[in-house]
Amino acid sequence: MSVAEPFPLYFPGDARRPFGSELATRRFAKVAQLEEGGRVLDLGCGPSLQAGVVLAQEFGCSVVAAHWDEAQLSRMRERVHALALDGRVEVRRVDLGRLSFREGEFDAILCQGPIVMALPDALRSLRPFLAHQGRLGLTYPVRVGRVTPRAVIEFWERRLGGPLLLPRELLQQLSQAGFEPESVESLQDSELDALYRELAPHLEQAPAESIHWLREEMALHRENGTATSSYAFVVGRRREPGEKPPASRDRG
Repeated sequence: MSVAEPFPLYFPGDARRPFGSELATRRFAKVAQLEEGGRVLDLGCGPSLQAGVVLAQEFGCSVVAAHWDEAQLSRMRERVHALALDGRVEVRRVDLGRLSFREGEFDAILCQGPIVMALPDALRSLRPFLAHQGRLGLTYPVRVGRVTPRAVIEFWERRLGGPLLLPRELLQQLSQAGFEPESVESLQDSELDALYRELAPHLEQAPAESIHWLREEMALHRENGTATSSYAFVVGRRREPGEKPPASRDRG
């Protein structure tokens, strides 16, 4: 199945992103057990540098804020300077097709909102850059609800170049790619409504050829009334070859 839209999936730079809250960043930092001096890659972050600011100021992390668009990078650098975070947050341009970080460089990698790559590519490409016990947290579309209309499934299959997974299937994909799945959460109806409502004004100023997928996505959501697809945020720990599985929590 071919990919109909090149990755990363387009998202207006100033718009609110799925799981783009300070609360979501703090939850990830706690799951990832981040502490003073931890190295974090924030891949595809927006100009506000929300996650990078929280991780640097509250958790004492050293953050690499990476993006592929020079216009976004310029605004990110201005934000870093304005907050006097030059020593804590490094803004870096990346080529998603040829990431050049060192093996084991980061204690955590965070893709909080943007869909930077197809899921198999993201898991395969990012895992080597995680340190031992390092955590990966990323956003990806999922199926939700009891019944997913065929139009929704076909839309996402065309957009992703692959199947629209259930949250539990997303966890299975992590496990098969060398991660110990730790958590997954998806946006509820009200959260998805708010996301699309805040996204709408940004679409008026974006190039038409860049946003036709987003418009179709939002129209399908309105048509169905309730969420039948959503965005999930999944966290997994890098698992080493030969590592024993965690002890069962079941006493019987």
